[in-house]
Amino acid sequence: MVVFAGQGDARRSLSLLWRAEFAAPPRVGPGPKPRLSVDAIVAAAVAVADEEGMAALSMRAVGDRLGRTAMALYTHVPGKSELLDLMYDAVHAELPTAYPESDDWRAPLTAWAGEVLELYVRHPWVLQVSQARPVLGPHEYANLDTLVRLLGATGLEAETVRRLVGTLFPLVQGSARTVADARRAATATGSSDEEWWAARSAALTELVPDFAERFPAVIRLERDGAPEPYPTDGGQDALPYPEREARETFRVGLGVLLDGIEAARTARAARKGTRNA
Repeated sequence: MVVFAGQGDARRSLSLLWRAEFAAPPRVGPGPKPRLSVDAIVAAAVAVADEEGMAALSMRAVGDRLGRTAMALYTHVPGKSELLDLMYDAVHAELPTAYPESDDWRAPLTAWAGEVLELYVRHPWVLQVSQARPVLGPHEYANLDTLVRLLGATGLEAETVRRLVGTLFPLVQGSARTVADARRAATATGSSDEEWWAARSAALTELVPDFAERFPAVIRLERDGAPEPYPTDGGQDALPYPEREARETFRVGLGVLLDGIEAARTARAARKGTRNA
């Protein structure tokens, strides 16, 4: 299920995102504070999506969580489309925007990627929001600005930095999607990973006895590239196998990408040295 952001009224959506207009004014004077606000509605909507998934999100479901009717929400948020934009931007406020000063540009980039991965894992519905059309909210921009600054420390050209932004986000999103899917597969299908693989491995062996001859490269990879057995002493090592594999793939893939950035930096320095010679 892919959802496109920015489908509501452009001016109203952006006004709410940037709190420029249309948000209910704060109450002044004595008396109880109003029960509803844009922030309260967004927080309730995020809770619904986190717990029940994007398919369960509706103005009525959010109203029920707040003990109000759906109609009461429309005073603050015009509709579900605008609400989705607000939700998406709101969860990005959880990301840090500053990292310790360091001569090692790799460390903060690695930390940034890890933080974004965990954000997506906490809020897996965010992965269903298409990147084809950005939300254009302040927290989304803050995260982008942070990444651009971290990449800027590499000293690479602006055009290269631009393309690296477009490479890093899909890497993190893809890894987070695999982790999120691994976590919900058993509940969604009614069978554990062990049961699923046992049934299909047995059937595949019986039905395709020449599998090894037909796909020798796959067999070599499974034989030579198999990970070391994980201990079971807690921490990440206690995670289910599919999630451990997804996280290790993310770690290795990110490392190779950062190695590529270092190679690009070295090549750029060599070009500059040749020109200055």
